[in-house]
Amino acid sequence: MAELTTLESLLEMGFDRNRAEKAVANTGNQGIEQAMDWLMEHENDADIDEPFVPPVGNVLGGEAGSQSTTEQPSLADTAEGTAVGEGSYGDDTSARMPMSEDEKLEQVRRLEELMRVKQAERRERERAEELEREKQRRRDGQELQHIRQKLQDDDMKKLSDQRMKEKMEDKMARQRVKDKIARDREERALKFGGGPPSTAASSQPAQPRPSSPTSHGPPPTKKEYDESRIQIRLLDGSTITAVFKAQEPLAAVRVYVQVNGNTPEGQDFTLLSPYPRHVYTELDMEKPLKELGLVPSAVLVVAKK
Repeated sequence: MAELTTLESLLEMGFDRNRAEKAVANTGNQGIEQAMDWLMEHENDADIDEPFVPPVGNVLGGEAGSQSTTEQPSLADTAEGTAVGEGSYGDDTSARMPMSEDEKLEQVRRLEELMRVKQAERRERERAEELEREKQRRRDGQELQHIRQKLQDDDMKKLSDQRMKEKMEDKMARQRVKDKIARDREERALKFGGGPPSTAASSQPAQPRPSSPTSHGPPPTKKEYDESRIQIRLLDGSTITAVFKAQEPLAAVRVYVQVNGNTPEGQDFTLLSPYPRHVYTELDMEKPLKELGLVPSAVLVVAKK
């Protein structure tokens, strides 16, 4: 039986003639599969239904077979050459035999089955592509969320450090005021509390007299230091030295290191005494330097947490 041309097959399957002609022309009349693939890929094009103007010399499905020369057979004639014998290769008219209705229906059925297979493959490919795009969107969303969370954590840490620094500075200022008041009281007590008894030069031994509580100055006391000179060894091996009030908390030293110690931003650290080794905790940060035995001088080491 004679096979339908690509154009005829597309028309039998129900495709619009304008679209079918475009598909055959754009695939070079290479077969029904290529034409159907082209139609499915371009069915949503904006210009798919614009009138088709075939290029000069183009042959669609053998419709222009009568215009082709014997020296240059058309694509349709070449494709249908297998349907005729060797002796009738050049007889274009006799090679085409009309198809019965059953034969046409059978060929259309095969083509429709092929089209369903192609459409199923296309849907599966589109589902796979959509799934991959959705995975990529999720990956991008997770990465963006991670970046936002990191920026938020960094902002919160900076805010916490700033508040802690302000709190320590305020506490240090209050402590300095208290120390000044205490020194003023001591100076007034020494000034108005009386001095040591004066001794009169006499050759006769003086008779002992009961002494009043105010006849003598205050008893000698152990020397008190109100400042501490602290040397701090930083993470990079360098050292800095600063003087602090004896009543200032250890947290003041920590704040000083944060501001002047070239510590990497966001790097958490602690302080320790090398000899004997003692790591200071958060509770120690609230204690005065005097209470921690860091007066009148001490050496501290900055260590990573």
